[in-house]
Amino acid sequence: MKSIDGIKFAEMVEMGAHHLYQNAGYVDSLNVFPVPDGDTGTNMNLSMSSGAKETEMQKSAHIGKTAQALSKGLLMGARGNSGVILSQLFRGFGKHIEKEESIDVKGLAAAFQAGVDTAYKAVMKPVEGTILTVAREAAAKGVEVAQTETDMVKFMEAFIKEAKASLNRTPDLLPVLKEVGVVDSGGQGLLFVYEGFLASLKGEPLPARNESSLDDLINAEHHRVQDFMNTEDIEFGYCTEIMVKIEADKEPFDEMKFREELDPMGDSLLVISDDEVAKVHIHTETPGEVLNAGQKYGTLLKIKVDNMREQHSAIVNDPSNPDASVKKQEKIPYAVVTIAMGKGVAQLLKSIGASYVIEGGQTMNPSTEDIVKAVREIGAEKVLILPNNKNIIMAAEQAVEILDIEAAVVSTKTIPQGMAAILAFNPELSVEENKENMTNGFAHVKTGQVTFAVRDTSIDGVEIHKDDYMALSEGKIILSTPSMLDAAKEVVNTLVDEDSEIVTIIFGEDTNEEQASELAAYIEEVNEDVEVEIVSGEQSLYPFIISVE
Repeated sequence: MKSIDGIKFAEMVEMGAHHLYQNAGYVDSLNVFPVPDGDTGTNMNLSMSSGAKETEMQKSAHIGKTAQALSKGLLMGARGNSGVILSQLFRGFGKHIEKEESIDVKGLAAAFQAGVDTAYKAVMKPVEGTILTVAREAAAKGVEVAQTETDMVKFMEAFIKEAKASLNRTPDLLPVLKEVGVVDSGGQGLLFVYEGFLASLKGEPLPARNESSLDDLINAEHHRVQDFMNTEDIEFGYCTEIMVKIEADKEPFDEMKFREELDPMGDSLLVISDDEVAKVHIHTETPGEVLNAGQKYGTLLKIKVDNMREQHSAIVNDPSNPDASVKKQEKIPYAVVTIAMGKGVAQLLKSIGASYVIEGGQTMNPSTEDIVKAVREIGAEKVLILPNNKNIIMAAEQAVEILDIEAAVVSTKTIPQGMAAILAFNPELSVEENKENMTNGFAHVKTGQVTFAVRDTSIDGVEIHKDDYMALSEGKIILSTPSMLDAAKEVVNTLVDEDSEIVTIIFGEDTNEEQASELAAYIEEVNEDVEVEIVSGEQSLYPFIISVE
């Protein structure tokens, strides 16, 4: 094969997305820190799935147009830093070939290189030993090989060989990877995409599907749509899931044909299958038709139908859920949009001045599209976006690029930083002035966290055992212990000193006010002059978040 057109490239994208999807759990497991938000695989998978979905809908024989569809889908679906970098790689890729009907080996090599150039420009301080390194070294090898090689398959084999070698070198570039004994998770995710491309070029069949990620995809789909609509606007009211046991004496099963049959029945369609079972998720007005369609291929093993209008109405009318319906609130000309997990945390941020809180931030990072939708729905003319998580900053910056209003990101990495930044907001100032003041506003805030370890490892000389509680001071693990309160006290010992004035304890769903009060008493022992506030944050994963000012 000497060249590829848009249809072939769409097949490559589908295969790449599928291969990543199958291995998302493995990529998650490579996250270095043993905190329970190791989600590189989930973020990349959901980002790539969004790209593949748009590619399938908009594919054309013109490879430039197909690559633009991938770029658009990835841009809007990008979650987490790894997802954003993936979207930037294919943004540059698509831009380079946007006018091409088809491309040869040299064209493909140049497109990969253009993608790398774009991604490096998008990252403020590129770190080597990451997905960027793997992309860059593979692309450089590709440009070199393309000087003499004209066969697509051979080119891609050499390209992937270098990508693998680069991935294996990442621990030499990032000491923390070497310490834990893993390769970079984002680089591994990218390699899975590239390997899918090669399998497609070779005409190899899709490997057996793995159902484990369907729930992630369903959750993401629900998370994406729930917050941004009124109950009466729900077009397809029944969330329908079926599992079909494929039987030989029924109609021969073809997944693509089945998907095409189901597509007109609703939206949010997900279909996965192997040789024995097909699993379907769809939002539809006619669940009976979905069941009938499945029965043509075999026996229904599982049926689940939820009335989403009733569910959504209950959510948006729940007085304990202050953020459920954006449309119910007044339009805000100058908004502070922030991201947090936990109803209590959301309420706290709103009480001090946040216009709107997007739910998410650990295991389910909001996508660029989620952020854009939130801003547009509240009708702001000027907006400041506070991610409160280092892994959401790049998605927020992409949202600013897309928005056609005055907007900026205040790069808060924790909830305490977000609180301090919101308090520094002044509606009389410009967006840029506020960005500067709010950034200065959180500079003096220190953050402590208590969470649990998801695996045995050793980091910075701290021996960590699975299910231990870990004390994190400014993001650095300082203690691993079976006692949650011991971990919290170590955070206090590290962060609270004679200069500390206010300490806020935000306790999560895995602890209670009594334990928080015990911690507060300990803080007052350390510094009797400090003012201690206790807030029920209801956040998951982190029993304590501690802010020290």
